[in-house]
Amino acid sequence: MVHVLRAAERAPSASRTIKFEGEAYGTGISFFSVDNEPGQGPALHVHPYAETWIVKSGRARLVAGEETLDIGPNDIAVMPGNTPHKFTNIGPDRLVIICIHANGTIVQDDLE
Repeated sequence: MVHVLRAAERAPSASRTIKFEGEAYGTGISFFSVDNEPGQGPALHVHPYAETWIVKSGRARLVAGEETLDIGPNDIAVMPGNTPHKFTNIGPDRLVIICIHANGTIVQDDLE
């Protein structure tokens, strides 16, 4: 069976971010489809599994453990599991980024 989650059937989010957890649909993948204003981003946190980002538009400053780097359109970044990380929209425009979680549910421990 193909599952289609129609945009019109989802409750609107104040931040325009979409959260999807795949376990309920038979897949081991979850994601956030993030659409942030300049300066926005999650606080430092960690997941027990890998996370992959695909930047669709805008620029982000990524803090991963001891590393800080900037990523932009069409960049892909892969975060190993159990690595404290966060990102912030550093551009003058919106940041659209897909945050793919290698797990059927999103497990996150906030550190800040």
